[in-house]
Amino acid sequence: MKTGRRGFLQLAAAQAAVRSAGAEAIVIDPKPLFDISPYLYMQFMEPLGVTDGSVEASWDYQAGDWRKDLVEVTRDLHPDVIRWGGIFSYYYKWREGVGPVEARPAMRNYVWAGKETNRVGTHEFVDFCRRVGAQPLYCVNFLSDGRRRYWPNRSGDAREAADWVSYANDPGNRERRSQGVKEPYNIKLWQIGNETSYGAEGFTREESVTHTIEFARAMRERDRSIELIGWGDRGRGGPDLWAGELLKRAGEHLDYVAIHQMGQRSTRRDTVLRSWEYQKQPETAFEELLEISNTIEPKIAELEEVIASQKAKAGIAITEGHLSLRPHNACPILYEWLTGAYHARVLNIYQRRGARVKIATAADFAGTRWTINAVMIPVPGGVSYLMPVGSVARLFKRHNGKQGVAVTSAPSDLDIAASRTADKLFLHVANLSYRRSVEAAFVVQGMAVSGGRVFEIAPEDPRTYVSQEQPAVFTPKEKPLGAGPVFKWRFPATSVSAVELELRANG
Repeated sequence: MKTGRRGFLQLAAAQAAVRSAGAEAIVIDPKPLFDISPYLYMQFMEPLGVTDGSVEASWDYQAGDWRKDLVEVTRDLHPDVIRWGGIFSYYYKWREGVGPVEARPAMRNYVWAGKETNRVGTHEFVDFCRRVGAQPLYCVNFLSDGRRRYWPNRSGDAREAADWVSYANDPGNRERRSQGVKEPYNIKLWQIGNETSYGAEGFTREESVTHTIEFARAMRERDRSIELIGWGDRGRGGPDLWAGELLKRAGEHLDYVAIHQMGQRSTRRDTVLRSWEYQKQPETAFEELLEISNTIEPKIAELEEVIASQKAKAGIAITEGHLSLRPHNACPILYEWLTGAYHARVLNIYQRRGARVKIATAADFAGTRWTINAVMIPVPGGVSYLMPVGSVARLFKRHNGKQGVAVTSAPSDLDIAASRTADKLFLHVANLSYRRSVEAAFVVQGMAVSGGRVFEIAPEDPRTYVSQEQPAVFTPKEKPLGAGPVFKWRFPATSVSAVELELRANG
């Protein structure tokens, strides 16, 4: 939006009014920059054997259905997409999870130990997604991502993946209809390869690209409308992202390039982010978490540059991402509001880079033990509840616009992502200060703010934690913005807020 002389004078007058009111300013340019993807708040479901009672604990075997409390809390979370697969896809055979339940064989969970009953298969997973308003995303068995220890019995080839597409999407598919499912599932999102580049066991980059083309062609022959995700992350310790070669050779077949945002660690030698150590120095832990969040954006920027260098149109798909602290995936700090600002900042980064980031997640989905989950499932008889990361995702998902806009200036302690729908502006705000509240007034270039409201998560003590005894402790509180002519808000220390502003034309 060009400011022009009149707009410049109006902006200057608004900023002067803010200064006279004794507040700092959040200045927003309301010009739409890009459409915000409907897939920015994805969740990731993977059967995790005995490591975390995830999928098996989600199913009520007495009722023969999903746990009602899990359905209800997930509907409230309202993820855009739920992905099935992960490392489990190395040895998952989709046909073992369809058809009559009594005929489905149990299978060994090779990585996560224990067994999976296959009681939850394609039909049940898609049904769950439909109930909670999410799109299903499947990660196919990509020749076990080259990990030969699963060959030949547990590996899946391109034809097997293509057959799955037909089973899901072909209205006349005989296999599905013979099992009593007449209507197709119409699954549009499919991922080829999961962490293919991680470790030395799997495909080389060249092998991965060659097989990606093979799989993509076979799957699209069955349904031209599907959207495909290819693996583009770097190998562990490798210098380059695989995305460049992937897009150079297979870009015409792909809609998205996948990376994972995991393995974030503190670089401090005396880190307190392990086990219970953080409790001795919570403010230091908060500071370390924000330092870790600084690692998120450079990797996205690097991938953006690679995509641009190939003149590709592919979007970025962050199909797994969570805060990995010691002990592995089970650090107790993730129950506490100490992590709220970290999660908010990560989600804000994804939205600010939304011109290219189209699929993203900040957590695993649901389970009984891992603290990296968005949803915790207590023992039968308990009620599932949102972890802090889930509460932040729910807040931002509910109060968001359709188009990204820019925040041109703001107080240094506030991390903000902004969006707009017509004459309503949405701000996702994290106060990154552990001790200081920040008061700021809202200035919109070329427009006036006529009113608004704030949805705020702001526990007085950042050590506040969620549990089965207090599952709603991070429910946001709605508050009116107050009267003008200068609209402002004081953001408490460590708070996370969604601000909705009503706009009108100046003059």
